[in-house]
Amino acid sequence: MSTRPFVRRAGEGEAHWFVGSLMTVKTTGEQTRGRLTVVEFINPPGFGAPLHRHQHEDELFYVLSGTAEFRCDGEAFTAGPGDLVLLPVGLPHTFLVGSDEPLRALQITTPSGFEQFAAEAGTPALDRRLPDPGPIDPAALGHAAARHGIELLGPPPQH
Repeated sequence: MSTRPFVRRAGEGEAHWFVGSLMTVKTTGEQTRGRLTVVEFINPPGFGAPLHRHQHEDELFYVLSGTAEFRCDGEAFTAGPGDLVLLPVGLPHTFLVGSDEPLRALQITTPSGFEQFAAEAGTPALDRRLPDPGPIDPAALGHAAARHGIELLGPPPQH
């Protein structure tokens, strides 16, 4: 498979509402020969990701705006604009967005595949904005995660 150069402009890319956040796919495994996925996330203030571990991907976050505390394998890292956080494959991790403003970050996973999980577990975004608050079906999320090599280990952290 050959890869062609392209530019994905601001506001472009397939958008999903995924566990209470807006996710915009910037590049997929199909476009990178399976090597990586890049998505832009906007997480609401106070958002917490369920404690989980990836069985296949390293996960990196490059923070564009806002702050979050990332917790991985017993360590905690506070990150803000311009910071990069590496969450290695196989290690349990989560993050908690600061309460003052949304977190906007690029999430890079290698190898690719995260975009398929998020598309299955999320819904197409009708608008490029945070979704209205609503319940998340933990069973459906858990089944989708298991199909994509992600193990859910516990609830999101709390402030």
